[in-house]
Amino acid sequence: MSLATHIKPISYLKANAAKIAAELKDDGEAYIITQNGEAAMVVQSVTEYEQTQETLAMLQLVAVGEQEIASGQIVTAKQAFASVRSKMGLSGDV
Repeated sequence: MSLATHIKPISYLKANAAKIAAELKDDGEAYIITQNGEAAMVVQSVTEYEQTQETLAMLQLVAVGEQEIASGQIVTAKQAFASVRSKMGLSGDV
């Protein structure tokens, strides 16, 4: 379905909540709900929400990494592995 078919007024959500829930489980495509003619909320499946949250978390990790690189907070791979081995109580020969 196209996005245009998933833009509905809040009255549609109230009258068709079970139908919308079933559609969200089937195709996962979110609904944009309007109130007084303006976009007010997005209704999406739990699965899609969780995937969005995981994506945002990964993007935040990338952003933090880029900030650390820009500020010079870096170590070589050899130093990183040595630190992990030390924390795990492993010898350097592994």
